[in-house]
Amino acid sequence: MELKYILISLISLLSLTVSAGPSDNNHIHIEQVNGGKNADITITQIGFDNEINFSFAHKNNTFDLLQSGNGNYIGWVSYWGSGKSWGGDVDGTGNTETVRQYNGATYGRHIWGNNNEVDVYQSGTHTHNLDIHASSVTHDITQTGSGSHYNHTYFYGTTSTSETTISQTGTGSHNSQIRIQGNQPTTLNLTQQGGTNQTYSLTQNCYTTGGCTVNITQGN
Repeated sequence: MELKYILISLISLLSLTVSAGPSDNNHIHIEQVNGGKNADITITQIGFDNEINFSFAHKNNTFDLLQSGNGNYIGWVSYWGSGKSWGGDVDGTGNTETVRQYNGATYGRHIWGNNNEVDVYQSGTHTHNLDIHASSVTHDITQTGSGSHYNHTYFYGTTSTSETTISQTGTGSHNSQIRIQGNQPTTLNLTQQGGTNQTYSLTQNCYTTGGCTVNITQGN
């Protein structure tokens, strides 16, 4: 599928429950740069004021995107902007994203690398930003509850085959900043939960042959 430019207003599933206006429309804008054969894109938006806006390059990337409710966003992150000029917000081959967002969630990206699997589930006013400069990374994040949770996860260097499982839940507003680097993979399990605000910051440099494991639980 060679799509040189995709501007999709064919909003897959759209149910407006208020009068139409500039902020009430669902918007989908996906742009292909530098080729992109065999891209597989599935989009479902139900509600209003939901937006999907990103660019990608190279082949065999899969995007399974669902947003429901109002005010959800999937796209590039405001403080680094669009990745179109350097090869796309997803720049690599064989990457797979599965995203489910409900009721005001925000997901960004900056994926440079191949064969990465990213699985995001957010329900509520939560924000997840992501950088990947590695390959064959498996990343899974869940953010739920009435607190406003924030997570930014970075992968850099030769940290390919790293695995991260991150959960932020509860009524507290939790914040986590994760940087994974080094020349060996890291397995990270992070849980932030409960009604008390939790904050965690980690810079993980793994040089241990066979990889490193980090387990963190905050709150109860």
